[in-house]
Amino acid sequence: MRIGVPAEIKDHEYRVGLTPDSVRELVDRGHEVSIESGAGDGIGCDDNAYVEAGATIVDDAASVFETAEMIVKVKEPQPEERARLREGQLLFTYLHLAPDAEQTADLVKSGATCIAYETITDEHGDLPLLAPMSEVAGRLAAQAAAHCLEKTAGGRGVLMGGVPGVSPARVVVIGGGVVGENAITMALGLGADVVVLDRDVDVLRHLASRFGPALRTVYASMAANQAEVLAADVVIGAVLVAGAQTPQLVSADMVSQMRPGAVLVDVAIDQGGCFETSRPTTHAEPTYVVDGVVHYCVANMPGAVPRTSTYALNHATLAHVIALADKGARQAMADDKHLARGLNVHAGKVTCRPVAERHGYDYVSWKDAMAG
Repeated sequence: MRIGVPAEIKDHEYRVGLTPDSVRELVDRGHEVSIESGAGDGIGCDDNAYVEAGATIVDDAASVFETAEMIVKVKEPQPEERARLREGQLLFTYLHLAPDAEQTADLVKSGATCIAYETITDEHGDLPLLAPMSEVAGRLAAQAAAHCLEKTAGGRGVLMGGVPGVSPARVVVIGGGVVGENAITMALGLGADVVVLDRDVDVLRHLASRFGPALRTVYASMAANQAEVLAADVVIGAVLVAGAQTPQLVSADMVSQMRPGAVLVDVAIDQGGCFETSRPTTHAEPTYVVDGVVHYCVANMPGAVPRTSTYALNHATLAHVIALADKGARQAMADDKHLARGLNVHAGKVTCRPVAERHGYDYVSWKDAMAG
């Protein structure tokens, strides 16, 4: 198969779809890989590293899209990239379509086969291709919060871990999944006073067992959510509903009652965000203020540490890239029901139920779409 990897063009996005190590695996299996010149610079891998791995370097993204049967990316295709997709082409990347009607419409129009990392499952019902970036984003969330609390960044002027005789920051993590657990790890490591809110008692038990009395676990009733948010210096939103729009758990009214200079970090912004006052930001302009509360809502947080993120992501994606390249999309999904759950759009049909319901498309199962 002819596989193409364009340079990412989202604001301050330095990750790349394939590492040189992944390229070597594919080339050794008889596949051809084209890399846009400079695509790996952000992870410290220049064009020569890819050439040594067996890739062909091309001058621009147009050449990548024109020749490739499968496009491997990291972030959702931007408008100019979507315009280059063609019928029958395979796109493998993060998509996050539930909050993005425009992207959904463009992918439907393209006729391409679009498989989203974030809806592929495993035998446990987890999301293995989302997990590595959730780990990175959770850890970055605590770091970002610590910086945003500084007065020079608009925050309350509170040191996350405090000092002897002065209380640390109070950090509330909403959601105890992969993002939440990693945010807790970092926040506790920085010495913060941390509480986690979740509606799954088994999740709370797991976190209590892992972190012990250093972490306070609270069942996420509406009353508890409001009480904890209003008492917080930092709130980290770490809620996910696979493939669907994230529920808004902190209202604008609650934000207006928070402490001036408090910080909201919305890790769920890719799926619409879990704070009513959230809107996507970039690494170039990561924050804004609403009612005196600093909002950090960067939609590609792991892009800030691209080398770590790219290698972690490739460890999760490579087996699926190989399967798609070796077998083609139809057979690969027939052989792997978990990969099939990643199919979001095929030949003008929406095959992810939450996306179809969100944007008013008829839902078509992946089997029916591929059969058609």
